[in-house]
Order: sequence, then C-alpha cells, then structure tokens
Amino acid sequence: MAGAAAAMLPTNLDMDVLRALVIAMEHGGFARAAERLGRTQSAISLQMKKLEEQVGQPLFRKAGRTVALTDAGDLLLGYARRIVALNDEALSAARGRAMDGSLRVGFPQDLAERWLPAVLGAFHRAHPRVHIEAQVGRGRELRERVAQGALDLALAFGEIGGGPGGTGAVTLACLPVAWVAPRGFRTEPDAPLPLALLDAPCMFRQHGIDRLDGDGRPWRITFTSPSLSGLWAAVEAGLGVTVRTPLGLPDTLAILEPRCGLPALDSVPLELHRAASARSPAVDRLCGILTASLGAILPGQPSDKSHIFIVN
Repeated sequence: MAGAAAAMLPTNLDMDVLRALVIAMEHGGFARAAERLGRTQSAISLQMKKLEEQVGQPLFRKAGRTVALTDAGDLLLGYARRIVALNDEALSAARGRAMDGSLRVGFPQDLAERWLPAVLGAFHRAHPRVHIEAQVGRGRELRERVAQGALDLALAFGEIGGGPGGTGAVTLACLPVAWVAPRGFRTEPDAPLPLALLDAPCMFRQHGIDRLDGDGRPWRITFTSPSLSGLWAAVEAGLGVTVRTPLGLPDTLAILEPRCGLPALDSVPLELHRAASARSPAVDRLCGILTASLGAILPGQPSDKSHIFIVN
C-alpha cells in the first residue's frame, strides 16, 4: 500500500509554489511573501499546504509562536532556490539577454577562490550586458560599504555569536567557528598552542584568543597573514592552528574535534546584505543566483534561525 501511495504522488513540483517558499524564507514569513507576490497571506498558506501534499511529507513544524522548517522542508528549500534560479536564468537567456546595467558586489575571502569565479561566470553568460564590479574583503568592511551605498550587494559574515543582521540583511546560514589544523595534528597540553592568524583586526582571530585566555590555555602567534590563501598555506605547512569556519576549507586541512582539548567556539551567521538603493532586475537576479548557489554548498541546518519565521 505504501508503494501504491507513493506512486500516486505528483511527479512535477509547482514553480509558483516553490517561488513562494523561497520568498517566504528569504523575507521573513508568509505575510512578507504575500506582500511581494501581491497575494493574501491565506493564499500563501494554501500554497504551502499544496506543496506538502505534492512532496508527501510535512515541511513545517510549530516552534512556539513561530513555524520552522522540518528536515524535509530544509532539504526542499535548497532545491527550490536552485530550481527557481535556473528557471529565471533560462527565461532571461531565451528572451534575448536584454538585462543590462552594473552591479557592485562584495564577498568574503572564503568564497573567492573556489566558488566565486563559477557563480559570476554563470551570471555573465546569462547576462553579458551587466557589468559586475566584485570586491573581496572582511565582513565588517563589506557590511559598512553596503550601508554607505558603495556596494549593491555583499555576502559577509556577521558578528560571531551575534543575532540577525541589520536592515536589508538575510541570514543564509549559521556556520560553526572551529579550530583548523593540518590533518594528523595533535595538541600538546603543556606547550603554548601555536597560532597562525589573519592580521588584526579580525574577529575570528580575537574570538580564538579570547577563548584560549578564558580557558587559561597558553598560546603564541607563530604566523600572521593579510590574506586567507596565505593563512591556509601556513597552516598546511604546520606553522600553527587557526580559527575559521569550514567554508572554503582546503582538503589538506581538518577541523579539530572537541575532544582535542581546545575550548569550544561559537557560530557565525553568513548574511546577504543589500543596499536600500539597490532595486533593479539585475540585483534581484544576482540575489537569486547567489542564494541558490550557496544552498548547494552549505550544510543543511534545519535548526538555523534563518529557517524560522513568525506567522503574522
């Protein structure tokens, strides 16, 4: 009977419903999605019920006064972002690639080497008349430049252990901050911990030092670098342990397990910031591509605050 029931499930997901799901999660709930799509909140709620029927799994669960995604809902959201982005890209390309203009975008160093070229390349192929000016920098600098209107969009880390970003920011994920070392590294409890760190000011650097001091663990800085690529090279060479998220981690390095004896570290939000003046089809399109592409490389996080929203 279970096999027969599964066979009766729809084989095609509704694009409009997937788009409503993505917009609801990126803009804070059903009411916000209704505003952006020109529908009533009850209509969006009905769409979500329809989506659950299509999938054959509960996608939402009660969380106090809020509704959160289930594991199945979190999984589907990642696919929905990619499907909607690919649909929009196909339509833009088929309609003659008429989109033009310019975009100023900021990215953290963690995404610059492996992920950024492929994403910007895909956007350029679909919209060759849009000029993109990309800047790679640290989180606080990128956030400030968006607030000043010097950047249209920025993917940036928020504050470690901090809450949601300011106006115009969408939290895409909460990533663990971790101790990173060469594979096979072993700590020596009685010796100062060798640290390879980015130049100050750097919140990852300061967070690690603060936690070591609070734990009474001796440490010494053995290497500093202004760039993440230089830092990775130093850690690979065995010059020290560093503090970072798993995002963009080279294959030659490893996250140290909690049992290694080093103090626990907090998590950090990865946020998409958008300037108040950045209101153009090109910005909307790149936002969709960025969130969809990140959904494919970020770990699933069903308990992430970005996947919880208030039902107004």
